[in-house]
Amino acid sequence: MSPAMNEDSLQRLGECLWEIPRTGRMRVPARIYTSAAMLPQVLADNAPQQAANVACLPGIVGAALAMPDIHWGYGFPIGGVAAFDAREGVISPGGVGYDINCGVRLMATRLTRAEVKPRLPAALKRLFHGIPSGVGSSGALKVARRELEEVAVRGAEWAVARGFGREGDLDHIEERGRFAGADPRHVSERAWQRGLEQLGTLGSGNHFLEIGFVDELYDAPAARTMGLELDQVTVLIHCGSRGYGHQICDDHLARLDQAVRKYDLDLPDRQLACAPLGSPEADAYLAAMACAVNYAFANRQAIAHQTAAALEQVFDRNREQLGLRTIYEVGHNLAKFETHIVEGQPRKLCVHRKGATRAFAPGAADVPAAYRAIGQPVLIPGDMGRYSFVLTGTQQAMTETFGSTCHGAGRLMSRHQAIKMSQGRNIAAELGQKDILVMGQSRRTLEEEIPEAYKDVASVVDVCVGAGISRKVARLRPMGCIKG
Repeated sequence: MSPAMNEDSLQRLGECLWEIPRTGRMRVPARIYTSAAMLPQVLADNAPQQAANVACLPGIVGAALAMPDIHWGYGFPIGGVAAFDAREGVISPGGVGYDINCGVRLMATRLTRAEVKPRLPAALKRLFHGIPSGVGSSGALKVARRELEEVAVRGAEWAVARGFGREGDLDHIEERGRFAGADPRHVSERAWQRGLEQLGTLGSGNHFLEIGFVDELYDAPAARTMGLELDQVTVLIHCGSRGYGHQICDDHLARLDQAVRKYDLDLPDRQLACAPLGSPEADAYLAAMACAVNYAFANRQAIAHQTAAALEQVFDRNREQLGLRTIYEVGHNLAKFETHIVEGQPRKLCVHRKGATRAFAPGAADVPAAYRAIGQPVLIPGDMGRYSFVLTGTQQAMTETFGSTCHGAGRLMSRHQAIKMSQGRNIAAELGQKDILVMGQSRRTLEEEIPEAYKDVASVVDVCVGAGISRKVARLRPMGCIKG
């Protein structure tokens, strides 16, 4: 590993933007969105060096980018964005991550905080028992091997066709919940076996289901367009493609490691294993990745349906009476072909976002029609003790970051460090004192996910807003949370 960078390694380009100048094998500079106050945190785990390593990859365009929630990851930093020319660039699984299409869905109700509070324990208990969570958890949905291939091709559309949700849900999901190009032939038998048992499950780690409420509005017109208002109760679902996506990443990393030698690619880090776009290896990974993307879309759609069923039972009202609806769902571990303006000309790029969220501007064709006037909704979850944010994309993001922004708070501590800090504490009781009810599969899960393990997401969001790549719409406060 290269020695850790320091502030002298960076040049300040603006109030919220630093650059690692192009040196050595770097083909472009690396740029980091952060504040002066957060810079020591950013430099602490050597993630900026990973951004500089990404800048060495063939066909990279513009700059290797890092959002303010950057931290160390596999190959690419988590919080990284990189765009590669569709003809001259590469695809790298490290730029997508192991939890392919990990993402967030925001749902809203007509219920108020006061209405929900007396029934919150009952609601959380029913959700906890109705939605499997934890390491290796088995799903409430049982599908045959053949049908799982249909899930991998159709995504959330499959779930809706099976009665898990409404057709209108699809209008408020990125890509309408179905990623093109999925080909089950490029998925291993081991991945299929892992995927069979986990559809409709949250998983573990930082994944969660949270009941919260809107406690602050920053952009009233945009909030009105989304149907968000003060004191309104919301649901956030954060999870991904589970063991299915993890296995697909693992399988194709091994193949692309061989491709590095086959195509004589000079890489600064073996974890950046990649293949030229258009090669058989790249096409196979993209086809398998799309299967995992669709699995994650179907997974969140199923969990949203289970959430609706639980709330209907607890409040003795149907979905319409609850006013339960999907505001938006967006992924933050994806690689996508998109067209962006580069040096004044439209250019087809493969944009890797790993721990980063698409944030397209008002008027963009890929933004759902209902939100096109305000820009794409962006969902930024925080830790279980503070708050989360709803943002929108901007034109400046299109110009500077290929339409990208942050994805969450970003870890400050490893899970081991968090457990060590939690010794002798009752995390659930501490959160209870803040009026936050938490249920987890184990005490260890709560200890790993203590609020102090994360950056303050408000600081992360403020950097993105200060840099002009996002706009704040609303802040959400947690009332109750389920952890795996």
